[in-house]
Amino acid sequence: MRLANIKHGSLHLEEHNMRITRARARVSGSSGRLPPLHPSTKQDKKHVLGAESKRPKRSASDENRPGTSSTATGVQPKRKAVLKDMTNVLHENSHMNCKNGSKIQVKKGSDKRNNKAKTAVSVKLSQLQEKGKEDIADKVKKVKVEGSQEISSGANCKEDMLPQLSRYVTPAQCGLVHLVPVKRSSCKAIPLQNVMKKDESKVCQKQEGFANLGIADIDSKHKDPLMCSLYAPDIYNNLHAIEFDRRPSFDYLEKLQLDINKGMRGILIDWLVEVSEEYRLVPDTLYLTVNLIDRFLSENYIEKQKLQLLGVTCMLIASKFEEICAPRVEEFCFITDNTYSKEEVIKMESRVLNLLSFQLASPTTKKFLRRFIQAAQASYKVPSVELEFMANYLAELTLVDYGFLKFLPSLTAASAVFLARWTLDQSNHPWNPTLEHYTRYKVSELRTTVFALQELQMNTSGCTLNAIREKYRQPKFKSVATLAASKPVQSLF
Repeated sequence: MRLANIKHGSLHLEEHNMRITRARARVSGSSGRLPPLHPSTKQDKKHVLGAESKRPKRSASDENRPGTSSTATGVQPKRKAVLKDMTNVLHENSHMNCKNGSKIQVKKGSDKRNNKAKTAVSVKLSQLQEKGKEDIADKVKKVKVEGSQEISSGANCKEDMLPQLSRYVTPAQCGLVHLVPVKRSSCKAIPLQNVMKKDESKVCQKQEGFANLGIADIDSKHKDPLMCSLYAPDIYNNLHAIEFDRRPSFDYLEKLQLDINKGMRGILIDWLVEVSEEYRLVPDTLYLTVNLIDRFLSENYIEKQKLQLLGVTCMLIASKFEEICAPRVEEFCFITDNTYSKEEVIKMESRVLNLLSFQLASPTTKKFLRRFIQAAQASYKVPSVELEFMANYLAELTLVDYGFLKFLPSLTAASAVFLARWTLDQSNHPWNPTLEHYTRYKVSELRTTVFALQELQMNTSGCTLNAIREKYRQPKFKSVATLAASKPVQSLF
């Protein structure tokens, strides 16, 4: 009997823990076994309250409906049945009802406050909108008033300007009523035509002036744009000005260099002539090399053991400046029989460039010689190749001689042309108005330089440095080194 009661109780508890549906409620109601409306334990109550707090809040109408409870909405965990007094259950229910009532009141109060706040905000917004509209209307009125004032003032200004404009001369008063407007294309062509006409008139005037003075215009016959005939006068004006600034000192061996003499300098340059021939360098590279050496030695002391290093380094710099394909550093080291390493050459290169402040474009004798030979060729019906080779030969002889540093490169070039013309032809005077015009030197100014140059040509001092002489004894240079004047040049002065 006792076992039967226990089984009946366990079955009753299981039925309570099961989810109650409408069908089960009807069946249990008909049988008289309805489950209790409220939870039986405090733990069940806490569990239900926790579940309610996690679930979304229900409305007040749902909470006040009779016959609804938290246990009826979810599956309860299995717990032991504990009997309680009805008084406690009723007390707890009343406490829960009080809580629910307070919640409903709080919600109602908060809804009323929100409604009041909303109405206040809407009132403020309407007031701000009205104020904004009033401000915009005031600004529009002000703009309209100012615009009307400006229009009236502009009209007054126009009325004031009318009498001033009437003072100017009109086309009708000038008799230009029948003029046809010119198109833009023709307007663009008119200035170019005017410029060309002006240039042609200037050229004509220049040619007339040269013809009256017996000067040949060497820039008018060249149509080749590479000759820069239009810019040649300006270029050589600039070169004449620069040759004073980038000129080496002519007495640095006596004042600064104590370990080097004239002979050492001559030997170095004579050897560099052979190097330039070995690597087939242009003459401008050789002239610039000597110029860089003299400019460096004019400001910096150097030992004689480093003189050859200075020479190959200056030729490296000059070849980079003048040549299309310059020799490499290793080739200059090889030409010195590896006396100096690549690092030493690069270090000396940096030293030279920094001392000269990278100002390498120096007017050498070769630059002036091109212009002067061109002027000398104007007197020949057929250009003379021997004249060009002879002038270049005499000019290169001055590179070895330390004494020619006291002469300007332009003066040396003019003297070389003078002596070359006299060496090839003693029947006519070597100087003429064309050469005097383009060289800017008179015959009397060339006297000292020509005499010194003739001594180099005749080798009166017995110099043993023959690299340049051997070079111009070759047939490709017409063997001009073997030629000499039959009459002394002193008779011309």
